[in-house]
Amino acid sequence: MKTISRRNYTMWQASWIWAQGEASPRNEWRCFRKTFHYEDEGTAGAETKLKLTADSRYVLYVNGTQVGRGPVRAFPANLPYDEYEIGHLLNGGTANTIAVIVLHYGLATFQYLRGRGGLLLQVDRCDAGGTETLLATDASWQTALHAAYDATSQRISCQLPFTERFDSRGWDEGWKQSGFDASGWSNAEVIGAAGMAPWTTLSPRPIPYLTEEPMYPARVEEMNFVKPVTWSAAFDVRTLLVPESVNHANPISFVGLLAAVVTMAEEGVLTIGSVDNGRIPLRVSLGGKWCAEADYYGEAPQQFVQARLAAGEHLMLLDLNRGSHGHAYHLGLHSDVSFDVRSPLEEGSGSASHGTPEATVPFAVIGPFGFAEHIDHQPEQTIDREPAIYMELKQAATQQQLLDDYRDLVREIDPRLYHTSDVYSQTAWRVVDRPQPMPASLQRAVLPSSDAGIIPLHAELDTEILIDFGRELTGYIAFELDAGEGTIVDFYGFEYMRDGWRQYTYELDNTLRYTCREGRQSYTSLVRRGLRYMAVTVRGASRPVKLFDVKLLQSNFPVSNAGTFQSSDAMLNEIWCISRDTTRMCMEDTFVDCPAYEQTFWVGDARNASLINYYAFGSTEIVERILRLVPESAFQTPLYGDQVPSGWSSAIPNWTFFWVTACLEHYEYTGNAAFARELWPHVRFTLEHYLEKIDERGLLRIKGWNLLDWAAFEQPEDGVVSPQNMFLVKALRDAALLAAAAEDEAEQGKFEDAADRLRSAINAHLWDERRQAYIDCIHVDGSPSSTLSMQTQVVASLCGIADGERAETLKGYIMNPPAAFVQIGSPFMSFFYHEALAKLGLHEVMTKDMLSGYGAMVDKGATTVWEVYPTSNISYNENMLTRSHCHAWSAGPAFFLGSEVLGIRGVTPGWTKVGITPQPSGLTWARGSVPLPGSGRIDVSWQLDEASKIMKLRVAAPASVELDIAGPEGYELAAEVIAIG
Repeated sequence: MKTISRRNYTMWQASWIWAQGEASPRNEWRCFRKTFHYEDEGTAGAETKLKLTADSRYVLYVNGTQVGRGPVRAFPANLPYDEYEIGHLLNGGTANTIAVIVLHYGLATFQYLRGRGGLLLQVDRCDAGGTETLLATDASWQTALHAAYDATSQRISCQLPFTERFDSRGWDEGWKQSGFDASGWSNAEVIGAAGMAPWTTLSPRPIPYLTEEPMYPARVEEMNFVKPVTWSAAFDVRTLLVPESVNHANPISFVGLLAAVVTMAEEGVLTIGSVDNGRIPLRVSLGGKWCAEADYYGEAPQQFVQARLAAGEHLMLLDLNRGSHGHAYHLGLHSDVSFDVRSPLEEGSGSASHGTPEATVPFAVIGPFGFAEHIDHQPEQTIDREPAIYMELKQAATQQQLLDDYRDLVREIDPRLYHTSDVYSQTAWRVVDRPQPMPASLQRAVLPSSDAGIIPLHAELDTEILIDFGRELTGYIAFELDAGEGTIVDFYGFEYMRDGWRQYTYELDNTLRYTCREGRQSYTSLVRRGLRYMAVTVRGASRPVKLFDVKLLQSNFPVSNAGTFQSSDAMLNEIWCISRDTTRMCMEDTFVDCPAYEQTFWVGDARNASLINYYAFGSTEIVERILRLVPESAFQTPLYGDQVPSGWSSAIPNWTFFWVTACLEHYEYTGNAAFARELWPHVRFTLEHYLEKIDERGLLRIKGWNLLDWAAFEQPEDGVVSPQNMFLVKALRDAALLAAAAEDEAEQGKFEDAADRLRSAINAHLWDERRQAYIDCIHVDGSPSSTLSMQTQVVASLCGIADGERAETLKGYIMNPPAAFVQIGSPFMSFFYHEALAKLGLHEVMTKDMLSGYGAMVDKGATTVWEVYPTSNISYNENMLTRSHCHAWSAGPAFFLGSEVLGIRGVTPGWTKVGITPQPSGLTWARGSVPLPGSGRIDVSWQLDEASKIMKLRVAAPASVELDIAGPEGYELAAEVIAIG
């Protein structure tokens, strides 16, 4: 420890540091600390600022106090850094400690491109006399692996990094404080200066810091005595078979096998099962005999199969002839008789008994016999699914035969790609499940009081309590408890249950395992989760666990509920509220599609979320941030990525078209001409690349992920997809308007002309005169779609493709959807349907549709809006009404009820002039508020007098805003206007 003197200041005097060894280690939780002397000179107005960034994520502590988490997701070539004022946390004239834990992923996800481990940190003191650097990362910093975190924890999902398995025994959390004995730590290694690759540009954080609000549960829902499956594990099959796949998040396909030797102590039935197979169907061979398809059972996607086995050894093979995006492969084995599992590379001695940790992985991997990486905007790769050697090897019946004939193909498994006692499997697969009456005192566990809830023990079984937070939340689990050493407490979050049936989060390992030291202790998770319900299971306890406190630190973009809505329809009011709350839950450092499964910024979803946000919260910072991120994906494809920043290089053309529209809408909301000028070249760049794919008919033909809706209309991966062509017309027109805002008149005309040409081609080739509708597509062989869909007719109307009689025909379809047409399959598509209805003045049809689709969610207990409607039939099983129960793309009512029912819409850029045109929409009264860009809001309330056909309207708005007020057709308007300011 030493006092650091004043020296000349440059932006970054700090160096990037890491530890010796692997540059990009898998799932590494690494601690850094530095103690320094701080003199508080008491200068008025002085600030002590700490700025830092890290790869992949950090949590910062100053003298033991958590200061912040970060950095925000970004492409590594433009990495943001965070800055905190920390003077109030420092002790003058004594030792102070800065501590940082850095979680380095070591693989690509849907919000992170693989870089390398690194930490950059600097503390500056700023006053009127200048700036001095007090502290900077260099080789004098100390570092150590955080030994409590298990690096073998598996993937949360293909979109996200790793689950937490934390063993509090033998690790001193005092490492964050001064006075900690770090003599066993190593010195950090300087790996480069600020500006080094891959972080060639460092930029200030572009958005405010997220919230952390303590949210307590509503109640303990259930208590059960349970027993988990006998043996369980999770594998990273993707990395096992294709190690280089850690460098990207693209889907891959492969051919391979897992192998183990199961030794039965006596004859008995062995059950092999997967409660989450990571999209690789469970296929099992025992002793050379593959289980018949008809023998598998279980509620999809869970799969189980049973076999009666004699005493002794049995070679088990698991077929991995499939593909993976990065989900973990969860496997369980159960029998009422004792059995062992070992790798076929091991002899009989030293085998791993079920329920005990093993020194070596009790499985081996065979293959791959071929693999392919799939990128939708690049030529397709294919593999031979039945290579001869693979087909031969599948017939192996014994360990001896396997090793004699195929030894060179059988490989050990890296222990980092496997973990045993899988929390997800142990939670979802219980061989004993005994519901118990709820002790009233147990409810204390969810109350912020000094009394603990006592979790009862059973002599032979584990105890599970099920906590209900009352509504969907997203953030960080935190708890305080008292327990005996070695007690295991498992946490598992999920979103939905109904009448005792739980919807497990398939393809989402939403778990945390905490192993207790002796006594009272607390923990706050470092991993963000979305959930409503949380199963807490106590295993191996020597005495009852006292749960003093359990909560979730709700974390989202910092917005207030500036927008409001109420009306004469209570259901519509509830729909508005859950739509608003969904949007908030999906506002992190970007908009995300959902807080549980993915936490991914999907570009197309975010256009709609941006509009909803304007009306519910009025935030412009988050929208500008996400719009600027999109062009940074140009190095992956000039078509721009459909989710960014991401290791999955994928393009959905419609998503890019929606981004163009969102850029224009952001300019229209904010009036920020500088933004329009800066984004316009990027808009032009990508649309010019799309225009290169116009074919000889004048239509957009593109091979790729040509998605619009989760519905069974024809939207092939190659060919001319009609809604896509129509949305391109709108994107070209919106681009022309953005060009005008950027004062690029020449390009404005070029894009207007391109839109006109494409519209003409659509009407020439995609209208079916016989069927009097726009077809859904033209296949690559020239054949038209057999389906006609509401999706295509809605988009044609919304994008102004039809006119005259065709437009009237479409209006009839939109008012009364023909039963023979493919119907809308998601609330995301309903957003465009509701836009089309509003454009046609069919507001009452719009609200009735909302009440039907969204009302069904409310009736089934929704507190946020779902990814699909409960009637969609696209889920795994009949009980599963939707996958995600909190999905931002579904929250459209929070926009439309403000823009149409209240009738508040901007007329000029920056909303210096605002139109107020309320639409009754089947209601008798409504009131609410819409935030204005920058500051202020507009309050509107109206009430109908049907007897006199008068609408009484009250509007309160800033005096600086020009209002254009008009009443609905058929009503006389009696308006009161209050000017504020």
